[in-house]
Amino acid sequence: MARESVNDLMAFLAVAREKSFTRAAAKVGVSQSALSHIIRQLEARLGLRLLTRTTRAVSLTDAGEKLFQGVGPLFDEIDAQLENLTALRDRPAGNIRITASDHAIRWMIWPKLKNFFPNYPDVKVELVRENALSDIVTERFDAGVRMGEQVAKDMISVRISPDFRFAVVGAPSCFESKGIPEHPQELVRHNCINERLSTLGGFWPWEFEDGGKEMKIRVEGQLAFNNSYQGVEAALEGLGLAYVPEDIALPHIEEGRLVRVLEAFSPYWDGYHLYYPSRRQSSPAFSALVDFLRHRT
Repeated sequence: MARESVNDLMAFLAVAREKSFTRAAAKVGVSQSALSHIIRQLEARLGLRLLTRTTRAVSLTDAGEKLFQGVGPLFDEIDAQLENLTALRDRPAGNIRITASDHAIRWMIWPKLKNFFPNYPDVKVELVRENALSDIVTERFDAGVRMGEQVAKDMISVRISPDFRFAVVGAPSCFESKGIPEHPQELVRHNCINERLSTLGGFWPWEFEDGGKEMKIRVEGQLAFNNSYQGVEAALEGLGLAYVPEDIALPHIEEGRLVRVLEAFSPYWDGYHLYYPSRRQSSPAFSALVDFLRHRT
C-alpha cells in the first residue's frame, strides 16, 4: 500500500471518529481545508462517497461505515503493537485515555494520579469528563470508570473505590415552609434539583431502599444540571434539594450549611470500577496505572 493511501486512511478514520473536520484536523495536525482535500481525493480514488457533510455534522455513508469498520480495528491493532514495544524500555511509557464522571475524577482518580506521575514520568494520562455511559471501544478510550453495576459484563473490571452512598441535602431555609421529609415519597412536595444523564435520555431518578425494597423517585424542580458539583452549589444557595455523593456534601453538612434528610433510606452503591475491553493487550504503562488505581481494603 502506498504511503499516501495509509495517510489518507488515517485522515478518514480521524474524521469518522471525531464526527467533525475541525476536531479531526487538530488531531491529525493539518488545516481543515487540507483535510477536506485529502478526503475528497480518497473518495475520488475509490469512486465512492464516504462522508455526508452538513453545516452542523459529519456522518458516514454506508460505504464509509463499511470502510471504518474494516480498517479501524486494523490500525488500532498496529497502535497496540507499537505500544507493546514499550515493554522493551527501561521504564513504562505511553499514552492512556480514560473517560470518567466528574465525581470519580475528583474523588478517586486525581488524588491517586498525583502520586502516580512522579513514579512514571514517561506515562501520559488523558482524563475525559463524561457523565454519560460512553462506548469506550468506539470512542477509542483505553478504559472507562463507572459504578460497578453500570459496567458491561464483557468488560474486565477492577474496583478502584470503596462503596459509597448518595445524600439528599438542602439548605436549612428549604425546610422552613414544607418541613423535613420523613419518607422518599414526600419529596414530591419539595423543589428538587435534577441531574440529567444523556445516556438515559432524561433525568436520573433518585434511588432509595425501604425495607430492602428498591425505590426510584422522579422528582420535580426548577433547576437541572449534568453534574453533581453544580447541584451542591445550587443547594447551598437555597435553590432546592440535591441528590449527590455524600463525600461532596459532608463538609457542608458538618458546617451546618446543608441539612441531610432521608439518610435511613440511602443504600450503598457498588463503588467505582475501572473497566476495559477483554481483548485489550495491556501495555506496561496501562498495567502500572491499573495497579496504582486499584482499591485496596
